[in-house]
Amino acid sequence: MSKTYTPSPRARVKRAHHRAAYDTESVFAILDSAQMIHVGYVIDDQPYVTPTLHWRDGETLFWHGSSASKMLRHLRHGAPVCVTASIFDGYVLARSPFHHSANYRTVMAYGTARMVEGRAAKEAALDRMMQTLFPGRLAECRGNTKQEIKATTVITMTIDEAAAKTRSGPPIDDEEDYLTVNAWSGELPARRSYAQPVADPRLDPGCPLPDYLNTYRGR
Repeated sequence: MSKTYTPSPRARVKRAHHRAAYDTESVFAILDSAQMIHVGYVIDDQPYVTPTLHWRDGETLFWHGSSASKMLRHLRHGAPVCVTASIFDGYVLARSPFHHSANYRTVMAYGTARMVEGRAAKEAALDRMMQTLFPGRLAECRGNTKQEIKATTVITMTIDEAAAKTRSGPPIDDEEDYLTVNAWSGELPARRSYAQPVADPRLDPGCPLPDYLNTYRGR
């Protein structure tokens, strides 16, 4: 069931607020479609932003990486973060440079990042990542070793508040420009697609391409 976040001043969209949405259905749809997120955090008064793969379970976001990562070592004990996701849907060409724009879907989410504790919980989170990205692949791969699990840190963040902001459609020009400026105007849509898979040179020639890659469309 969808709910609506009540945004604090930090999360409330102020510019073009009519493009904002705070319901979980809108927020989750963008998070689930984005290929990566960017995690913003502060260490010793220095701001950092780190791109990473992610996955979601309800209102909880997950990401992972090397246990030696500076970001993950900082976040493991609990730290406030801002997570952003962006999807570029195309350019918008207007009749004046000022009104050129882009169509997009974005989310800013806030919460406290913490480390997933315990091997079983960590493995369950990593299994969910694989199932999210490539449904069915877990059955084909060997399990993670104890050393691999030890070398991996998984971070979890419950979304405390979030805002989605989107733009779609044609340019919005000054009214007189529609009559007086004869420049092509409209949208240049962007398409996200995946090319034909390229096999590992050391792959057994008899190993077939799995069905989920034949039809893969991404997130």
